[in-house]
Amino acid sequence: MKKGIVAVLVILAIVVIVSPGILGRLAEKSVDENLNWAASEQGDVVVSSDSFDRGWFSSEGQHRIEIKGGNLGAMLMELSGPGEPLPVLVINTHLDHGLIPFSSLSRENGSLAPGLGSAVSTLSVELGDGATVDIPGKIFSNVALGGALQSSYQIEPGSRSDGHKKAAWGASKIDVTADAISGNVDFAGDIQGVTFSERSESLVIDSLTFSGKQAPTKYGFSVGDMTMQLDGMSVSANGVEAGGIKSMRVDGHTKLDGDRVGGRTTFKVASQALPMFGDVTVSGDVVLDGANARAIGDLSAKMRALGPGADETQTFAVIENDLKHLLASGLEMRFDQLDVASPMGAVEMDMRVKVSERDTDAFEWSSLLLATEGAANLSVPEALVEMALAMNPQAGAVVAILLQKNGDVYEMAAKLEKGLMTINGAPIPIPLGAF
Repeated sequence: MKKGIVAVLVILAIVVIVSPGILGRLAEKSVDENLNWAASEQGDVVVSSDSFDRGWFSSEGQHRIEIKGGNLGAMLMELSGPGEPLPVLVINTHLDHGLIPFSSLSRENGSLAPGLGSAVSTLSVELGDGATVDIPGKIFSNVALGGALQSSYQIEPGSRSDGHKKAAWGASKIDVTADAISGNVDFAGDIQGVTFSERSESLVIDSLTFSGKQAPTKYGFSVGDMTMQLDGMSVSANGVEAGGIKSMRVDGHTKLDGDRVGGRTTFKVASQALPMFGDVTVSGDVVLDGANARAIGDLSAKMRALGPGADETQTFAVIENDLKHLLASGLEMRFDQLDVASPMGAVEMDMRVKVSERDTDAFEWSSLLLATEGAANLSVPEALVEMALAMNPQAGAVVAILLQKNGDVYEMAAKLEKGLMTINGAPIPIPLGAF
């Protein structure tokens, strides 16, 4: 019995001593795979490894993440100014490896959880002029035995100032689990108390939470769930509030059913008081059903390749065939709810558009109207209509055509079927030649 126990202890000792060196190589590969997978998902990002100094029990590495064109690059270019080099994100990582990473216990958030490695990373931004700005917070990561990367970005409360520019933030945390093999991503975040100010202008975000799960598809986009809750965002100038949001919640879900994709998004946004209207709340429920997944993927890929600022004529020429494919395959879009509530009453609307499936090769834009069915219902409070007429008397002709008074509201019921549109039962000519 004693010999058996000793043998087990010797084997365990060998595992603890030898495994860090072996798993260090696997952990290095897994970290690189996850970073490069994330870059390939973004499409406009290039990841390079500046160094990876591997030790037996721990290693040090540095990765650079650069933006190369695309929508994200264009946005950063606008912020940096034309001709200015784009900033580079630099990630410095300390990795403790081993089936049981004992060396991690000497640092913050160390863990003995089995895996390929346990890491802590710090972030900085390298500006075009060579200056480096440290980003607050640290990323604590664990590389599981299967290669999945679990990361937690944690920020302690703090503040910074640079001349007239100031920033302050509360405790925040963002958790991400990414699997480089399956491509699945789970994420959740809680961001508290962020303030940006410059001279007399300021932006304040009270809190922002979000969570979701995403899975890639063979069509070049991901599907899954996402929830976001924003509790208070305000903009002020000279100490006076210039607008903002009291609260906002968005819930979205997309799924793939064979070669068809569908989804549903609900949202509710309560704004700060608006001039002449007071507090306004916008609520929506949007549904997409039966869209061709391959056509959506092809459209997305070509739109990304075009980038922002592309000429409209050029854009349409590039995406026309894929857009035809999407519409010829049939789909349905519904706005089950699109309401705007204010002290003057609520504007309520719902709408449905369904395009029937037909032969893509025989598709002509002139036939799209004949293959489309739709319906829309609108209700507008009398007080809002009277305000619109008082501000613009010429709107009376439009109101007379589109709306019918029913008690203290004006209503509209529109239908489209076989190329014929009716509004409140009256036919409305549609110039088919325009299509």
